[in-house]
Amino acid sequence: MVTTTSSNYLKGAAFGVAAGSIWASWSVITRLAVTTSLDAWDIAALRFGVAGLLLSPVVVWRGLARDRLGWLGLAVIVAGLGAPYALVAAGGLHFAPASDQGALNPGCMPLFVALIAAIILGEKLSTTRKLGLSLILAGAVVMVAWHASARSMAGSASRSIGDALFLCAAFLTACGTVVMRQARLDPVHAAALVSTGSLVIYLPLYLALHRTRLAQLPLAEITIQAMFQGILVTIVSLLLYGRAVAILGASGGAAFGALVPALSALFAIPLLGERPTETDWLAIVLISAGVYLASGAPLPNWKQRESHA
Repeated sequence: MVTTTSSNYLKGAAFGVAAGSIWASWSVITRLAVTTSLDAWDIAALRFGVAGLLLSPVVVWRGLARDRLGWLGLAVIVAGLGAPYALVAAGGLHFAPASDQGALNPGCMPLFVALIAAIILGEKLSTTRKLGLSLILAGAVVMVAWHASARSMAGSASRSIGDALFLCAAFLTACGTVVMRQARLDPVHAAALVSTGSLVIYLPLYLALHRTRLAQLPLAEITIQAMFQGILVTIVSLLLYGRAVAILGASGGAAFGALVPALSALFAIPLLGERPTETDWLAIVLISAGVYLASGAPLPNWKQRESHA
């Protein structure tokens, strides 16, 4: 059990908020990119082309972890956390706003993880986690059902397509997360395997299909996206999250994932001009609260005293 002083907690919280802010900003920056000059294929190429090159020495040093993963497990984490995941998530942002991505992708991922772990691994869930997962499910139903009904009345299904892609991305991430957890891979090794595997498998396919497309785009835009996608999102956020976990413990660090849905919506207002509706905010609050509880985060003191009593 990790114990923290007030000053250490503030330090750990700062790392957690910074990591959550980067994760949330991915929805906004990628939404901006895929609705202007780039597409999902470009985003995946920039993200894992850069991260794969930077993290490949980790794979050379530590190996492929096939003794713990096997070829199937290695394929699952590359698909669930690598280029296929990025293609699906970024593709969804072409159809739906950043607030939907922040709520339905990272927000619903714990729900899929729990379902997979319970069905396949037979894991038991605590009452608090069940409550958290129920809130996530309720928020997802509110958001998806509301958008589906609104789009059907308007005669357009584009946002519903985006929402469906976000849920698919959450399921892919959940599969990779469960395999990574079962193999007991540390985050840096896992990120190196995912990034290098995506680089080796995906980049040749991208170059064969798109050839010199990136070279025809403005250099400044490509440089910014490469640094953001390949360094800030894939590497820096991981290091920040690792520091939060080291200071606050696994559940304390994971609790900051609950910030992502709300931060994604807030960042999208000034940067994209996307304002969530009241129904969207209700779904975001439900999902955020659910993520907090499902992560095993600390409960308020009064609740802890009640549990002990």
